[in-house]
Amino acid sequence: MLSNRLPERTHSGLLGKSLWTLALLSCISLAPVVRGARAADAGTVPSPDHVAAPPATRVEEVTDDYFGTKVIDPYRWLEDQTSAATRKWIDDENAYTNGQLDSLPGLDALKARLAKFLKVDAAELPSERGGRYFFEKRSADQDQFVLYMRRGLTGPDVALVDPNTQDPDHRSSVVLEDVSLDGKLIWYGMRKGGEDETTPHLLDVDSGQELSDRFPRALYLSVSITPDRAGIYYSKSLPEGSRVFYHKIGTDVARDQLIFGQGYDAGVLIGSDLAEDGRYLEIDVHYGAGGTKTEIWIKDVAHDGPIRPLVKGIDARFEAEFAGDHMFLYTNWNAPKGRVLLVDLNHPERENWKIVVPEGDGVIEMVAPANGMLVVHYSENASSRLSVFTTEGKMVRDIELPAIGSVREFSARWGSSEAFFSFATYTMPQAIYRFDFTKAATEVWWRPQIPFDGKDYVINQVWFASKDGTHVPMFVVYKKGLKLDGTHPALLMGYGGFDVPEQPMFTTTAAAWVEAGGVFADASLRGGSEFGEAWHKAGMLGNKQTVFDDFIAAAEYLEKTGYTSASRLAIYGASNGGLLVGAALTQRPELFRAVVCAYPLLDMLRYQKFLVARWWVPEYGSSDDPKQFAYLDAYSPYQNVKKGVQYPAVLFLTGDSDTRVAPLHARKMTALLQADAAPGRPILLHYDTHAGHSGGTPVSQQVTDIARVFAFLYWQLGAPIQ
Repeated sequence: MLSNRLPERTHSGLLGKSLWTLALLSCISLAPVVRGARAADAGTVPSPDHVAAPPATRVEEVTDDYFGTKVIDPYRWLEDQTSAATRKWIDDENAYTNGQLDSLPGLDALKARLAKFLKVDAAELPSERGGRYFFEKRSADQDQFVLYMRRGLTGPDVALVDPNTQDPDHRSSVVLEDVSLDGKLIWYGMRKGGEDETTPHLLDVDSGQELSDRFPRALYLSVSITPDRAGIYYSKSLPEGSRVFYHKIGTDVARDQLIFGQGYDAGVLIGSDLAEDGRYLEIDVHYGAGGTKTEIWIKDVAHDGPIRPLVKGIDARFEAEFAGDHMFLYTNWNAPKGRVLLVDLNHPERENWKIVVPEGDGVIEMVAPANGMLVVHYSENASSRLSVFTTEGKMVRDIELPAIGSVREFSARWGSSEAFFSFATYTMPQAIYRFDFTKAATEVWWRPQIPFDGKDYVINQVWFASKDGTHVPMFVVYKKGLKLDGTHPALLMGYGGFDVPEQPMFTTTAAAWVEAGGVFADASLRGGSEFGEAWHKAGMLGNKQTVFDDFIAAAEYLEKTGYTSASRLAIYGASNGGLLVGAALTQRPELFRAVVCAYPLLDMLRYQKFLVARWWVPEYGSSDDPKQFAYLDAYSPYQNVKKGVQYPAVLFLTGDSDTRVAPLHARKMTALLQADAAPGRPILLHYDTHAGHSGGTPVSQQVTDIARVFAFLYWQLGAPIQ
C-alpha cells in the first residue's frame, strides 16, 4: 500500500469535493451589463425568474411508519435506477436541462476560454521504490492521466499504462495502488467512469508484461505487495463486509486465503498495511468513515505468528505507521488535537507505549515515518505546518512551506532520505515539492503552468459568530481594491463533516471566480477537524444542525459586511457538502439566489440502505433508531421541502457511475422541488450516465460541463458574460 498519501479532497476522498471544482479557470467578466452595450456583445439573457415548466413527474406515494410518525415519500419509484420508467425520466430531465442551459449566451466563449486553461500539463505526487519513481501525469492534449516510471530523479519518463489508448471514449482511468519495494512489480487498477470500483492488474515493470493473475472488479480498500514479490495482502469490500486476503502470485485468485474480517459487519471498513521489510502486517478496523473508533491488529508475518490486537476497546481514532521494528500511533485518545505514541513491536503491551509528540496547539492531521524520523502535519487555524521529530520526540526542524496554505499529499519512506509533498493555497496552483533530509532543503519537483497571477488577490481569514455564539473561521478571496458595497457575485462553499478539514487549496473554480471580479468564500465549519476532535463531534450525529447553522451564519456575514447580497450569492457543495447546501436551501431559501448541489445526500431517512452508506451511520445516525430518526427527520432536505416556497435556482449534478452516494438522492429531490417550489426559478438536473464520485470525466467533456455550470451561475446572479 502506498502509505502516507493524503487523499485529495475531491472525488477520491471518502466524501469529498467533486473534481470539477479542481478544473476551472477563466477570465470571463462578472461585471454588470453596461448600459447601451450591443446585444451581439452581451447576448440575450433569458429571464432568470421565468423559465419553461419542467417535465411532469408522476407521484406514487409510499408511506413509512417511523415509531408512530408517518412519512410520505412521493417519488420512491425513482430509487430504481435501472427501470425503464426511471431511465425515461432521466432522459426527459436531461433534455429539459439542456434546453435551459444550452440557450444561454456566451457558452462558446466560455468553452474556448476553458479549453486553454483546462488542457494543461498535470502531474500527481511520485512514490519512490528501488530508485524508481512512479507517478501519474497528463499532457495538455490528453483526457486521462498516464502512469509513468522514471529511473532516478533525472531519468526519462517511461509510460507504463496509458488509458487514453484503451478506451475510445476516454472515460477509463488508471489508479496506482502499490509498488514492490524494489520497484519491479506494480498493482494498478482500471476504473470505468467515476466508479469507486476498479479492475486490478499486476505489471512486471522490466518486461512490460502483465502477470496472469486476474482479480475481479471490486472496491479495494488496501493493497500491499510483499518485498519478495511472492504475494499480496489486500482488503476489499464485500456484501457481508470488508475482508483482508492473501494472494500468492501465480495462483487462482478464487483460492486466496481469508486473513481477517470474519465476524465484522458491513458497517466497518477494514484495511491492511505491510511493513517495508515485510515482517509485520498491520490491520486497521474503522467503525465508520468518521474516524471515531479504530482497532489495530498486528501479525508477525516472518514467524507466521497469530493476529493479535494492539488497540481494541478504545473509543478513539488511531492510525498506525511502521518504523522499523517500531510503530508510530497517531491518535486523539485522551488528546482531542492529537498526539503520537511509539510502540516497540517486540514489547507491544500498552504499558510500554511512549508519548513522542504530545498534544499541542495545532491539530495533528497526519504522521509519516521518513529517513528514520517522523514528519508531523499540523493544522493551525486551518492552515498547514510540517515538522520533523526524532523517534525520541525531539523537534528537529520545520519544513519550509511557500505560503499560508495546505499540504495536500505527503509521500515518504522510513528508509529513504527524501520526501515529496504537494502544496497549494487559493491563489497558488498546487505544486509538488521534494524535501532532501540530508541537505534539509526543499526544491520544486513539478509546478503547473496555469495562467493565473495570485499577486493580484487578497486572502482574508475572517471569523463570524454562529447561531450558538461559537466563532467560526472562513477564508474570503477577492481581487485587490474590492469595494464592500454588496454588489459582487459571491460563491460560498463548505463541507463540515467526517473529520475532514477545510483548508486553503487552489481550485480553478475559485481562481475563475475571483479573476472575474467575484468573491469566493470557504467556511471551516464544525464537523471537520480544523480544531480537533471536539470540533468534529460538535457537527456529527445529533449535533449535525450546528454545521448548517455555521454555514447559514457564514452567508449572513458575507451579506452584512457588504461582500455580497442575497440576490448575488450562490452556494456549492458536493457529497456531504451536497447535504450541507441541501439543508441550507430548505432552511433559509431567502439567503441564496443559486445552488449547485453535486453528488448529494438528501434523503437522510433512507440513505443508509444504499451502496456503502452503512459506513456513514456513526457520523450521521440512522432512522432505524428512534432518537436518531427525530433529528434526521428534522433536517433531512428531502423531507423538509415546503410547497409554494420560493426556493433558489438549483442545479443538481450526479450520474450513474456514482457508486458511493446513490444518485437516487438527486433524482428524488429534483422531482420534489420541481413539483413543490413556487414556479419561476429553474430546478435542473445534469445527469451524466458515466460520471461518479471518483472522477474519470475526460478533460474535453469537463470543458463543456463546467462551462454550463458557470453559465447557470452567471445567469442566476445577474452577472452576464461580457
